[in-house]
Amino acid sequence: MKVLLTSFAMDAHFNGSVPLAWALRAAGHEVRVAGQPALTGSVTAAGLTAVPVGADPKLDEMIKGVGGPVLAHQADRSLDVDAPGQADPAFLKGWDTMMTATFFALINDDPMVDDLVAFARSWQPDLILWEPFTFAGAVAAKATGAAHARLLSFPDLFTSMRQAFLAQLDADPTGRGGESGRGGESGRAHPEDSLGQWLQWTLGRHGVPFDEEAVTGQWSVDQVPRSFRPPAAGPVVGMRYVPYNGPVPAVVPDWLRVPPKRPRVCVTLGLTARTSEFPNAVPVDLVLKAIEGLDIEVVATLDAEERALLTHVPDNVRLVDHVPLHALLPTCAAIVHHGGAGTWSTALVEGVPQIAMGWIWDAIDRAQRQQALGAGLHLPSHEVTVEGLRSRLVRILDEASFASAAARLRAEAASEPTPAQVVPVLERLTAQHHARGPRRPGGASPCAS
Repeated sequence: MKVLLTSFAMDAHFNGSVPLAWALRAAGHEVRVAGQPALTGSVTAAGLTAVPVGADPKLDEMIKGVGGPVLAHQADRSLDVDAPGQADPAFLKGWDTMMTATFFALINDDPMVDDLVAFARSWQPDLILWEPFTFAGAVAAKATGAAHARLLSFPDLFTSMRQAFLAQLDADPTGRGGESGRGGESGRAHPEDSLGQWLQWTLGRHGVPFDEEAVTGQWSVDQVPRSFRPPAAGPVVGMRYVPYNGPVPAVVPDWLRVPPKRPRVCVTLGLTARTSEFPNAVPVDLVLKAIEGLDIEVVATLDAEERALLTHVPDNVRLVDHVPLHALLPTCAAIVHHGGAGTWSTALVEGVPQIAMGWIWDAIDRAQRQQALGAGLHLPSHEVTVEGLRSRLVRILDEASFASAAARLRAEAASEPTPAQVVPVLERLTAQHHARGPRRPGGASPCAS
C-alpha cells in the first residue's frame, strides 16, 4: 500500500504516529508523512520521509494573542459532557465556534489543505492516517478516494463534545431549513455548526460534498487503553501505545544503568508547555521545593531556559536536559508531570503511578480518570502548592495500592495488539474502503496473480 500520514506541525501531536509508521514500513508499505515545514526535521529524525505542505502556522502568536486568554478562560474545563454545565447549549455552541476559528482553521489553513490535496492527487495514496485535529487529511482522502482513518493518541473527548452539540442541533425545532446537524442526505452541515460549515466550504473547493466522515474518519486507530475511551463515534481498531519520545537524542546515560538506592521519582514539565506563554506553566522552583528533604532520588528534565529560573537545587535532585522516558520510567516509583498526553501514556504503559497537573480539557479527564482508577492523583497546575504537591507525592510513594493499580493499567495497555499486528487489519480495512483496492508491498495490486 501507499500510506500517507499527516499531522499539523507540533511534535506532541505527531509523535504518536511514529511507531505505526515504522510498522507499516517494516511490512513493506510505502509511507510518507505530510505536515507544515516546521515538522520536517522531526519526521526525518524519526527515519521517515517528509512531505512539507503549506506554511508554518503561527501557533506561538496564537498562544500569545488569542490563544492565551482563550486557554486561560478554559482552565478547569474538562471535556466530560456529563460534567455540570458541559451540555449547556451556549457553551457547546461557543466551544464549536472558538475551536474552529482559533485552532482548527488555523492549523488546517488553505495553503496547507491545498498542498496536501495536490500531493495526494499526484502520489495517489491508498490510505491516509490523520492526527485527529488535522482535518486536512480527511479532505485529501475524500478528494482522492483514498481510505482514511484518524490515529488517536489521547481520549476522543473532543468528538464526544461534538456529538452532544450535534444532538442539540438535530433537536432544534426550527430545523434550520430541514438540514440535519450531522450533514444528512443533503450533504450540507447545519448552519449553526461552525466546524461542519468550515469543512463543507473547504471540501467544496475541491469538489467534494461534506459528511461527518470528514470529522470522524471511516474508522479510528485508538492507542488509548479501554478504561479511558469514551463511547466511539465509529469503528475503532485498538492498538497498544508504544512510547516514542521525539527527535531528541535517545541515549541511556551511565547513571541510569545503576539501580537507584532510594525510590526514584521523575519530574518533567514536558516539551510543549515549556514556554512561559502557556498559562499552565508551573514554577520549577515550587516543584523542587516540594520534594526537597524527602528520602527519594529525583530526576528532573529541565532545559537550559528552565534551569536559569532556578534559585536553588535540592541535594536529592539530578538535573538532566533530556532522558528517554521509556528508559527512565521503569526505574521510577512515581512521576510528577504537566499532564501531557505523551508523558501520561508513557507512564501508563510503564506502570508508574502519576501525579498529573492536568489543567484543561482532556488532560483533566485523563488525570481524574487515573485517580478514580487508583493509579495516580490529579493536581491542577494553578492549584499547585508546596504542601499540596508534597503531600500527594508522599501518599503515592507510601500507599502500595497506587503501584498495584498502575500495574493493572499497564497489563490492560499490553493486551492491545502491537502496531505490527495492526498492519494487516489496516490492509483489510483499506481494501474495503478504497475504490480500487490497496497495493500490496512492492506495488502489486491485490488482484494481481
